[in-house]
Amino acid sequence: MNQQFTKDEYSKFVDKKSPNSHLAKDMAWAFIVGGIICTIGQGIMNFFTARGLPKETVSSITSILLILIAVILTALDLYDSIGKRAGAGSVVPITGFANSIASPAIEYKTEGYVMGLGAKMFTVAGPVLVYGISASIVVGFIYFLMH
Repeated sequence: MNQQFTKDEYSKFVDKKSPNSHLAKDMAWAFIVGGIICTIGQGIMNFFTARGLPKETVSSITSILLILIAVILTALDLYDSIGKRAGAGSVVPITGFANSIASPAIEYKTEGYVMGLGAKMFTVAGPVLVYGISASIVVGFIYFLMH
């Protein structure tokens, strides 16, 4: 079927076929889930701070435990379900980054440790690392030149 649409007709067609966006509800879920993740992190920090550990050690332990929780939830196939509901609320914190590494690693493990797990582990996180590190170098260089 070869139909020709005007821009206005095509726009109406797309609007009719596209699912309705529930922006307020989606933002609320992102805020709630992101808040829960941060609250868990703060609880971990408070727990270890109350035991007299130094701030640097507490920060490291908190990051490690949040990453561990995210990887376990990914392995149990629960993190993706959380992400579908929470959107950016589950992606922005450190747990989302852990999920982006663990998920391909789990998915491609059957292809072997080198060509499966090793080669595919950074398919999602790799570009984030490359552009993040590159941007930090450029900004650092600009900062260096300005001072």
